[in-house]
Amino acid sequence: MTYIYKNPAGMTDSEKTEHIKKVVTAEGVALRKRHPILNHQNAIGAMILFISLVGMIATAVLYINHQLSAWFAIPIIAFFASLTHELEHDLIHWMYFRKKPWAHHLMMSLVWLARPSTINPWKRRELHFNHHKNSGTEVDLEERALTNGEQWSIRRLIAIGDNGLAGLFRIISASNWTVKKVIFKRAFMAYFPLGIIHWSLWYIFLGFHVVDVVAGWANAPIAWSATTLNIMHVVNILTVVWVAPNVLRTFCLHFVTSNMHYYGDVELGNVIQQTQVLTPWWMMPFQLFCFNFGSTHAIHHFVVKEPFYIRQMTAPVAHKVMRDMGVRFNDVGTFKRANRWNVNDLSESKS
Repeated sequence: MTYIYKNPAGMTDSEKTEHIKKVVTAEGVALRKRHPILNHQNAIGAMILFISLVGMIATAVLYINHQLSAWFAIPIIAFFASLTHELEHDLIHWMYFRKKPWAHHLMMSLVWLARPSTINPWKRRELHFNHHKNSGTEVDLEERALTNGEQWSIRRLIAIGDNGLAGLFRIISASNWTVKKVIFKRAFMAYFPLGIIHWSLWYIFLGFHVVDVVAGWANAPIAWSATTLNIMHVVNILTVVWVAPNVLRTFCLHFVTSNMHYYGDVELGNVIQQTQVLTPWWMMPFQLFCFNFGSTHAIHHFVVKEPFYIRQMTAPVAHKVMRDMGVRFNDVGTFKRANRWNVNDLSESKS
């Protein structure tokens, strides 16, 4: 469709939001009319999952057979894993196989297996719906867990890439032992079992190699047992083909999302104030491993029920109407403002 400019003067934010929804939804309808194959949403979702899993497995096989180095295998697998994240996000909103629960839950299980660094997706569904309902407020636990609202620091940089340490930081920051126990229990249950396995493998991998390197530097090499070396051989393979790609993907996704969402001084329910479109050139490497999240996620806040591949296709029109209606683009000042909406508010933030 041809986008027709509408002057936003005199419109409330609620009216601007409705106008954006109308234009973007109409563009999605027009796309489906021009390309009827897009109406086969279940089949498309299943095919994307199949291609993603085949791509990840094929890359892993090439690495295991010494036909591809770890430095190539990790980013390639991370890219395919980023597709499964988008699928999980759509699945959380019941966009695929809503009327076939077995197929829906099978897809949900497979996307979690492909990207085990995350919490249980069925538990995340509740958090994510709350995110849409209370985006940018203190009760938006999904974004607060990604450090939204905190001043930038080394601690925040580490937390966005390491979910295990992020949980540990929250436990340490808790006011008393009762709260600490609650946080630990919730985190453990949310990550059990795949997340626990994933992050345990990561720490074992890092710990072993750090100790081994330091011992070598100290001219006191450790004579590891054959059993230990055999175990670490398996851990090394799993790290390259399963764990490290998701650490890379997690860091890139969280770096983008934790800076594109506003927090703390937003009006409850005001979608205009919830997110921005974040696409500066220097963030392209991050976008590569979260499937252009900074460009399209804000669209999702306005039109929730469109699958991710449709958002990619409607983005040119969506960006025009969003910009016209006052949605912010590339507001990198959020890095200094701890995600605050008010550009003049540099006051101390609370996590």
